[in-house]
Amino acid sequence: MTRTEEFEELRPLLFSIAYRILGSVSEAEDAVQETWLRYEASATRPASPRAYLSAAVTRISIDVLRSARFRRESYVGQWLPEPLLTDPYEDPARAAELADSVSMAALLLLERLSPLERAVFVLREVFDFGFPEVASAVGRSEAACRQLAVRARRHMAAGRPRFETDRQEQEELAARFFDALREGDVDGLRTLLAADVQLVGDGGGKAPQVARSIVGADKVARLLASYFPLLVRIDVTFEPHEVNGQPGAVLRDRDGRVLTTMALDLVDGRIRAIRSVANPDKLRHMGPVADAWAIAHEANQVRRAATAPTEHGS
Repeated sequence: MTRTEEFEELRPLLFSIAYRILGSVSEAEDAVQETWLRYEASATRPASPRAYLSAAVTRISIDVLRSARFRRESYVGQWLPEPLLTDPYEDPARAAELADSVSMAALLLLERLSPLERAVFVLREVFDFGFPEVASAVGRSEAACRQLAVRARRHMAAGRPRFETDRQEQEELAARFFDALREGDVDGLRTLLAADVQLVGDGGGKAPQVARSIVGADKVARLLASYFPLLVRIDVTFEPHEVNGQPGAVLRDRDGRVLTTMALDLVDGRIRAIRSVANPDKLRHMGPVADAWAIAHEANQVRRAATAPTEHGS
């Protein structure tokens, strides 16, 4: 097998490692490309291409993450990971576990770990690398990596409950949610939301977004019901899709351009969090991006027209 064939066979794994460490599709793709350049330029062939390439992409991702920390701390508004529609790494035996590890909730928890803790957790807990491989990848002793893994596991376990595993129930709940969203059905939305549901939007200062997270079933239901039917009236469509391994949707304008994504966290038969990414920089890997400001302006015009007094009204 040639180097190119070896690399292409492992590319899905390398991307999946990098994305979980970085929370960014574009940065993960760049890390994988840099890994290929290093592999192509290396003078010797490693005994284990999987170990060599996984270590290389991990080190590159750690360096990128360290340099990105300041940018994320100074980010305008709430920072959310770049939405991922399809995880290229497939392991049917561990599909649910892999989906859980790439969810928005999991990535936001990983964001709180140090770069080394994050890398060790991803390699060991997500992809089941042995500690000798993990230690080689991050440049620490096995004993140090075991300590890092323990701290990371403790933090991740304390941060959130497990998602439901019944995919059919999740899909049915998501379908009911998006139907109620299109119709502006406040009561219908309220029955689907957890009492402490959180609505978070990421516009990065480049698209309309909620000024802060909105918490509570009644507040979230009323806000969603007041706005999304306006989008339907200007031909915005809701395309059901898994987003980061969880039920969600891609919203597109009348020309099919991506407007935003929505990902749902579902726990105990209710929606616990709704995370929407509208920052155009985080959507470009999905295709042409809509002008979110123009869409918001058009929706507000529809709202004003609907509430304006008629010619003979009082």
